[in-house]
Amino acid sequence: MVSACNYPPEEIIKPIFGKPNYEFIILWILNNNQVCTWANLKEKITHSTLSNYLTRLKDRGYIEKRAYNQYKITSRGRDRFYELSEAKQEKRKLSYPPDAILRRRNYDHWVLWMVSNNNYCKWSDFSEPPLSINQSSLSKNLNSLIDKEFIKKEEKEYRITRLGKTEYSIMLRLYDLDRQSILEEESKRLKEITQSTSSFFNEYKIKDSDIKFRFLNNKLNLPFEKVESTLDSEENYDKVLLYLSVNHPDRFPDYISPEEFSKKYDINLVKLNFVILRIVEENIFPVKFFNLDLDDGKMYYFHVNERLERMLDVIVEDHITKFTYLNSLEEVEGVSAPLTIESIVNTILEEIIDNLFDPSLKPALRTFLPHYINWLAYKLEKERKLLDTFDKLEGLIWREIQNLNINEEKEQTDMQAELNYYIDPAKSYEEALEEIDKAIDRKPKEIDLYYIKSKILIYYDKYNDALILLDGMVKDFPKDEKYLKMKKASILKRMRNLEGGFEIIEELIKKYPEDNDLLNYKALWYQYLNKKDNALEIIQDLIEREPDNGIYHDSYGEILLAFNEHKLAIEEFLKAIELDPNSWYVYQTYVKLGICYRELEEYKLALEHLTKGEELIEQSPSDNDTKQMWHSYAQPFIEETKVLLEDF
Repeated sequence: MVSACNYPPEEIIKPIFGKPNYEFIILWILNNNQVCTWANLKEKITHSTLSNYLTRLKDRGYIEKRAYNQYKITSRGRDRFYELSEAKQEKRKLSYPPDAILRRRNYDHWVLWMVSNNNYCKWSDFSEPPLSINQSSLSKNLNSLIDKEFIKKEEKEYRITRLGKTEYSIMLRLYDLDRQSILEEESKRLKEITQSTSSFFNEYKIKDSDIKFRFLNNKLNLPFEKVESTLDSEENYDKVLLYLSVNHPDRFPDYISPEEFSKKYDINLVKLNFVILRIVEENIFPVKFFNLDLDDGKMYYFHVNERLERMLDVIVEDHITKFTYLNSLEEVEGVSAPLTIESIVNTILEEIIDNLFDPSLKPALRTFLPHYINWLAYKLEKERKLLDTFDKLEGLIWREIQNLNINEEKEQTDMQAELNYYIDPAKSYEEALEEIDKAIDRKPKEIDLYYIKSKILIYYDKYNDALILLDGMVKDFPKDEKYLKMKKASILKRMRNLEGGFEIIEELIKKYPEDNDLLNYKALWYQYLNKKDNALEIIQDLIEREPDNGIYHDSYGEILLAFNEHKLAIEEFLKAIELDPNSWYVYQTYVKLGICYRELEEYKLALEHLTKGEELIEQSPSDNDTKQMWHSYAQPFIEETKVLLEDF
């Protein structure tokens, strides 16, 4: 006998016009009943139709089979039901990104916001006002997001995936949104997993609120899809996340070994160890994990940006900075008190033991801290290089200064020699500054001497003094304003004030609207700001205006390289060389070409072009700092590519 069940009105089951919407009928029944059996649903829908639609709805996450022959609607299914209920309205009401996100014109982020905050989106939702994304950009961005499995396309509708929700959560932190807004967005994601998580906690009797919090944090940031091919169910993946959440330094001395955990929670030991290895050692997620390895074989885990790691980061960086300053002071005062990594670690241990970690963890921390310090140093260096890598701006500015007052090759060489004289490692900062000031006193109208002084100040990291000098030069040499202000923008870039540098470029473009080189600077600057679409739009427009200008093709290639579009970048670099094979920047083009080929695993071509670029550096009229910078790019890639070629 079939149990009592609420069914939709007859006009929904047997509409006067058109066919029944079985998706809506099933969702209506499940939304208006606690739980339904196959027999309940079969009362209104034929066997074959019901079977097809139940499979489709389960695959889309709209319904779930809770137990044998029991079907229930999910929170996502309920959203879909309400959406279908309003389908008779002429136009859907869509939510659009806030101004903070729209201002950056990052179409990937626009799309992620749209599919995350609407049940689904259609092509027209992106291409029509207010977003109005052009067809080529929209196609490229949608395909890229689908390839990364952040969104999926079903029957001309774009929907966010679980991986996409994780990426969306990370994306929100890049914008100036209030913390409450971010928490609200994360709460939406939490609602989707609360039901299954609550059942999981109840089944395995998880009572500790800290463990629950760490588990939920891991669940939000480490999506199952990354390891789906290894584990046969998401429940087993939840057990892996529980293992990481339980074996945390905050819970010392409590610990459960993989063997004990495997037996207690009924998960294959080999799979448990393998997935832990992939998460912690292979870094398959953007979340970096650390482990404390104790002598007795116990291992505790924590990850970047959780409370414990943030506090440790602050303490370690503070001590590193302190010792750096003291070392500099002792060198000046002639005091020889060696400040070694061992002494730094000992001092850090004194502060973090009892405050952050249990005293019994001290031996493990003594081993761990040097690696953590190196990781912090690498992280900072990586962030610096992301801004500096493949930066042709200094070379462009050097060409500007050469073209201001210098025409003869010999005079250019003489100027480089004079620059080398002042910026000499054998000289102290004070000596170099005193000598250049005397030279300026003798020839106060010679701009080259002021330029050399700015190079001295930059060489010794006196950036604020260099900015003051350049402001004075703009007043004294107004006809050279463009070069001087670009130099100022370059210094602001070194100081990580990218917005300040960009404002200078915008100001110059307003004053010199016909100057295409300034637009080239602007495109490169958008690259530094990680605004891919803006950078590409400007450089593509420049190439349309001047298709035979090799340096614009080189800039186009550099921007594509920065955003990992290696095949397209190669085309532009080859075009730049074809148009201007003897250009001052051609060595840079060859090096960047080599890097592209290396990323595509074409190691022979990579080595050929990297070596060619390295050989051409010294033949270039670029200043020594720029040439040295490019040597530092080329040499490690050459050595690494040689090894890869041998192994290939």
